[in-house]
Amino acid sequence: MEDVKVRQPEQPTPFLTEKRKRYIHGLIRGVVLTFVLTLIADQMAALPFFSIAGIMIISVLLGMTWSSLMGAQANASIGIGFSSKYLLRLGIILMGLRLNLTEIAAAGVSVIIIDVIVVAFTLVIMIYLGKAFNIDQHLSALIAVGTAVCGAAAIVAVSSVLKSKKEYTALAVACIAILGTIGAIVYIILFPVLDLDSKTYGVLVGATLHELAHVIAAAVPLGAAGMDNAILTKLGRVALLVPVTLILGFMFSKTSGSQNPKKGLKDLPIPWFIFGFLAMSVVTTFHLIPNGVTQFLIEVSVYLLAMAMAGLGLSINFKDFKQVGVRPVIVGVLGFLALAGIGPFLLLLL
Repeated sequence: MEDVKVRQPEQPTPFLTEKRKRYIHGLIRGVVLTFVLTLIADQMAALPFFSIAGIMIISVLLGMTWSSLMGAQANASIGIGFSSKYLLRLGIILMGLRLNLTEIAAAGVSVIIIDVIVVAFTLVIMIYLGKAFNIDQHLSALIAVGTAVCGAAAIVAVSSVLKSKKEYTALAVACIAILGTIGAIVYIILFPVLDLDSKTYGVLVGATLHELAHVIAAAVPLGAAGMDNAILTKLGRVALLVPVTLILGFMFSKTSGSQNPKKGLKDLPIPWFIFGFLAMSVVTTFHLIPNGVTQFLIEVSVYLLAMAMAGLGLSINFKDFKQVGVRPVIVGVLGFLALAGIGPFLLLLL
């Protein structure tokens, strides 16, 4: 009789294969690294001068410093990418909880008109300057949206839609951080000289400075009432992040020269997470969750965005900075000066 071969049962594939273990290790390493850098940034942001820059700006600078000192973080790249992409989008969604649409509307039609003019004027003039100085259109758009809308958060939101180089995003963030900090200091110095009441000065600050941290710092001399006007005016610009991101997404999809037709909803140049941002503002407007929970989630959004910034800093290549040159900085300065220049004329609408 011939020997009958007994078929051995197949061994089940273990859930934690070596590949999965490496992925999980890289994910944890990268996320923890961005979190630690964010914790350090949070402590630094409590210091007098650094408070003007804010936790998000400090986080990207710490990430850049760590990358330059320690080299590429290959064993943590998965987690760094996760922070830069997914935590960023979650942070932007939760940032919508800052917006109470009723309060923005109550600030007055004139303030809303001022915000619309500021955003439209700044985007047009800075994108035009980018073309005049022969700067990459993605980079000029990022600097423009950071100046026009809400600084670093707007830059990273739009960069994820335009699929811009990380170096461009980091450069735009750094440029906005420096200009906004200088602008806040100048406004504080000029406040005693300017013949403006608290409301008018608050609107001027909220309409022309880059980051919310810059607005708050420059509005400190006003007291609580004046600071509320500055913050509400600034949040009106933040609310315009939704249409600005959608418009820029479609504009750049038209000029990209791609020959591949869109195949489905997921392929459209629409940042779907931005609708989460809008939904969260509706949650705050109608008080759908307790105020304590809202404030906690706003703090979480700040940390998530700061972790994304740290991941951005860890991912950049300094060699690409040298290739860009000084022209983007000049465009950033000229754009900010143009915005500050129309500020007094905008106050005539009040």
